[in-house]
Amino acid sequence: MTAKPRAMRDALLDNIWRTMAQDDRIFFLSADFGSPVLDKIRRDFPERFVNVGIAEQNLINVSAGLALEGYKVFAYAIAPFITMRCCEQIRVNLALLSEVRQMNVNLIGVGAGYSYVVSGPTHQCYEDLTIMRAFPNMAVLSPADHVTAEQLLDRCLSQSGPKYLRLDAQVLPAIYGDVAIDKDAGFHVHGAASPAVYLLATGYMVHTALAVAATLRSEGITVSVVDLFDLTGFDRDRLASLLSSSRGIVTMEEGFVGRGGLDSLVFDYLNARQYEGSILNIGVEARYRFDLGTRAELHEQVGIGVEVVTKRTREFALRLAFAQIPVGRSGRRPTSTPA
Repeated sequence: MTAKPRAMRDALLDNIWRTMAQDDRIFFLSADFGSPVLDKIRRDFPERFVNVGIAEQNLINVSAGLALEGYKVFAYAIAPFITMRCCEQIRVNLALLSEVRQMNVNLIGVGAGYSYVVSGPTHQCYEDLTIMRAFPNMAVLSPADHVTAEQLLDRCLSQSGPKYLRLDAQVLPAIYGDVAIDKDAGFHVHGAASPAVYLLATGYMVHTALAVAATLRSEGITVSVVDLFDLTGFDRDRLASLLSSSRGIVTMEEGFVGRGGLDSLVFDYLNARQYEGSILNIGVEARYRFDLGTRAELHEQVGIGVEVVTKRTREFALRLAFAQIPVGRSGRRPTSTPA
């Protein structure tokens, strides 16, 4: 049964609020960023809540200090500000320090990709996957709906180290019901095994991938979707076994293409596994835009909308079928957007 749509941050924060009543080692920090659910945390646990103000760099410093004292820390801010404004603090106080000291710091960034659609490129976030996965010891989690976001709390509490949770700011349709996701696998598969093409997506782009797959299946093209919500800790053997059965893979991200994001992660991973199919990388054209419009309109403009992705994936799948590339023979031909 599909869950009712809800904001990712509200689902996660509600779970944190409930858990704080049972675990007095959880500490919550905010950088002058609120929500109705956050009001409950501030009201019920004032001794474990601090608003540091518009000071994201200090947010990281305070988080590191509290973590070194044994707290499980959650730091909450707008996605581009908690990542790009704080690069040096994250590098030194979290990624580097966690190499020698045990700490549990969970950075909650709200506003992935185009989800702050009317705020323009200063508040939109296309670079965070590249930046955050560049730091050693940093886990990167990118849920596609509020159900996954809520259930990632267990992962945050049980596993030490710094983590970045990339949350969408909009209320998105729920993909999953009220069932436990396979956090150990780090991904979920939608569709039949051994399709002609796998669409490997993360975050909001999972919704696009599911729409594209439904259209192509209606045309007789077998397409399945992989929701990769744990970009750094997924089960590499299980995913390799899954993907090896396909002739082609399409990576889909709401971030700049060809700049070290999901496309680079997947290509490096598959190359190490000697994957011999073809790869198509779809992402945002690497330039900043100041156009106004709906998220769907902007996505079509930058090459990641449902229509353009359906067209490119269809052409990719038909090319593979025409070429009749047998699985197990050399023929990897990675391509990348823009079209």
